[in-house]
Amino acid sequence: MLTITIDEKVKTACPNLTLGLIYCEVTNSAHCEDLWSKIAAADGEFKAKYTIEQINKIPAIKATRDAYKALGKDPNRYRPSAEALCRRILRDLPLYQINTLVDLINLVSIRTGYSIGGFDADKIQGDLLLTAGTADDEFEGIGRGVLNIEGLPVYKDAVGGIGTPTSDHERTKLSVKSNHLLMIINGYSGGDGMREAVDWSVELLQKYAGAKAIETKMM
Repeated sequence: MLTITIDEKVKTACPNLTLGLIYCEVTNSAHCEDLWSKIAAADGEFKAKYTIEQINKIPAIKATRDAYKALGKDPNRYRPSAEALCRRILRDLPLYQINTLVDLINLVSIRTGYSIGGFDADKIQGDLLLTAGTADDEFEGIGRGVLNIEGLPVYKDAVGGIGTPTSDHERTKLSVKSNHLLMIINGYSGGDGMREAVDWSVELLQKYAGAKAIETKMM
């Protein structure tokens, strides 16, 4: 598994940050009907439980928004991905169907409130540093064009940024050809629930993506 270093600025601004890491070999697919039945169920349960005004009070989402504020970013302008997914559900907009790995990650995010990075590990160059984005960083969000990531927590490899809690980068995105997954669960709310999220993610990856040679780590 890759080494991830967290710099002092992020440690100071986000003292409760806990990461759940999963690395594995996978077989991705364009679509999985059984997985989408689980996503539909999660969608319905979320609608029954929350209103749009309550989304920001979900602990993992609130903590991620607080991390943005602590690093100088307005979370209402660049929403964490978990919040964006949940808002989409409550606005009765269909969730995007991308591919099995991405859809699986979105399911975990809806259920837990964690913003989760999913990367094609073969496209990552070197180890990772979790730092705060700067005005000089160039970052092409998946399907979003160039994003201003100044003040966002960002994972960087030897080339540049690969992921923030708002969006991952086009360069390392998952495709149906991806064979190695690095999944990073961002727990700005602390360690409560993280082990369960990692274990459930592994179960889903084994069932829907044939995951093997699995390595997990919490930090």
